[in-house]
Amino acid sequence: MAATNINTMTCVGRSSLTARAWKASAFAALAVSTLALASCGNLRSEESLHTASVENDYRVRHPLSLAEAEHSVNIPVATGTQRLTHDIEDNIRGFAQDYKRGNSGGVMIAVPSGAVNSGAARAVVGQIRSVLIAQGIDTRKIVVSSYQAQSGGISAPVRLTFVSLTAMTNECGQWPEDLMERSSSNKNWYNFGCANQNNLAAQIANPNDLFEPRGQTPIDAQRRANAIDSYRSDGASLGADTSISIPTQ
Repeated sequence: MAATNINTMTCVGRSSLTARAWKASAFAALAVSTLALASCGNLRSEESLHTASVENDYRVRHPLSLAEAEHSVNIPVATGTQRLTHDIEDNIRGFAQDYKRGNSGGVMIAVPSGAVNSGAARAVVGQIRSVLIAQGIDTRKIVVSSYQAQSGGISAPVRLTFVSLTAMTNECGQWPEDLMERSSSNKNWYNFGCANQNNLAAQIANPNDLFEPRGQTPIDAQRRANAIDSYRSDGASLGADTSISIPTQ
């Protein structure tokens, strides 16, 4: 009987030791696998963790900025011309309106020299000045100069120019990278969005609006009074039920 008890205790002790050994082995395996996974995670670069990086935004690659740009229009003048046509005068008026949108510099009238129509071009300078002055441009800001035209009997236009701050972005059509590299990382290509930014810049009438707000204009007191009177007379019906009930069969 005593031998049987001793054998039983021995078996229980061995089972307990085996269970503890198995638990220790399982814990060691779990620790090793955790370290392995952690080391695999460290292999990923920090850049790969950012799926929406800033460089993928076309507004960052092609930002709108203010820069000085020359605005010009060519006035064609045929040999023997003595007066400007109505269409050309309209073009000059449009040029003057563009100039008056926040510009305070000078307007240059460049007359061709050495061209077959140089005499006719000089003859219409006075008319061009008159149209610009009629549009509100100060005479002291109108400067007349000349430029050397190409030889060979070619007519040259009279050039009207002014320099002003203009909204613009970088030049489109640049491909500094391989498209396959961008595709594999799920990012748009470098030239993406450039045309859209250029079109937006061309439509901005006052480039200063991109960087600072304008001051508020005075309120229209008469319009405000009319709105208040209308509310007082018709305001009672604003909360009325205007729903339509559909009869059921």
